[in-house]
Amino acid sequence: MENSTPSGLIDTFGRSVDYVRLSVTDRCDFRCVYCMAEDMTFAPKSEVLNLEELHSIAKAMTDMGVRKIRLTGGEPLIRPNIMSLIERLGALEGLDELALTTNGSQLQRLAPALKSAGVKRINISLDSLSPRKFRHLTRHGNLDQVIAGIDAAVATGFDGIKLNAVILKGRNEDEVLDLVAFARERDIDIAFIEEMPLGRIVEHDREITLCSSDEIRQQIEAHYALTSLGDPTGTAGPARYYQLGDRPSRVGFISPHSNNFCHLCNRVRVTVEGRLLLCLGNEHSVDLREVLRADHYKADHLKRAIVDAMALKPEKHHFDNAGEPQILRFMNVTGG
Repeated sequence: MENSTPSGLIDTFGRSVDYVRLSVTDRCDFRCVYCMAEDMTFAPKSEVLNLEELHSIAKAMTDMGVRKIRLTGGEPLIRPNIMSLIERLGALEGLDELALTTNGSQLQRLAPALKSAGVKRINISLDSLSPRKFRHLTRHGNLDQVIAGIDAAVATGFDGIKLNAVILKGRNEDEVLDLVAFARERDIDIAFIEEMPLGRIVEHDREITLCSSDEIRQQIEAHYALTSLGDPTGTAGPARYYQLGDRPSRVGFISPHSNNFCHLCNRVRVTVEGRLLLCLGNEHSVDLREVLRADHYKADHLKRAIVDAMALKPEKHHFDNAGEPQILRFMNVTGG
């Protein structure tokens, strides 16, 4: 079967998949209000992919043309022995970029080791610069710890560092300019993300708190000159970027509601339970764990399952904040 396995992953709409977001845990030391319920039920250990299985998926993906892997969670850096996996992924032949999305809580301790292991780019969640608001939004987070982690990452010298901020009306929309200034002071990027309706929450009404990318951009344009850098290309993520005045920093907007990016989608996600998700906003998926744990497993079987799954990748998602969420899995389960 090896010879019959395609060297690239192409969906039925002609989109090339060369970017995988690989969740290594559904657990987190925070409980951000847009990501998780306060009282979460996590996957049993027996249903979670072990580090060897995660490596097998990453190896199969890179063998078939994936050039970028982003490790996600939950919070990936709290997974036991995670550095051993990161070191192995950093050495994968054909992988151009190993990236990480984190809440920043462990970066002060691990930033140098991550760079040595081959991590090139880091995305760090930061929704508020007010200790009180930050605590309310994350439920358990320590702002000083996260800022220290951000500064440690900046000092370490990764190829790219980006802050991710979810803006909620009535909560932190008055901090947009402060967050932009924080990024500019450090010459790093920042992206503002429209909240996605994943998982059933009771903490706030998503239809009321949604703050669109256009509203945020208008705030920023009143103070800074923004120069559009066009649609994302290559293995870039979904953010549409603008140069931010006269500094190296860029500001990006991820707009799954107001200006979706489906026609450019080059990504798939793997949950920590081994579900290959073909779309963030749909339930189309394939169970890779079943393949990995089958009797007489071979790497070719995994590759064939991944290739066949491309036929399930839908053209687009349809997010709607009215009524009950259609996608009941939370972001910590989805893997960012």
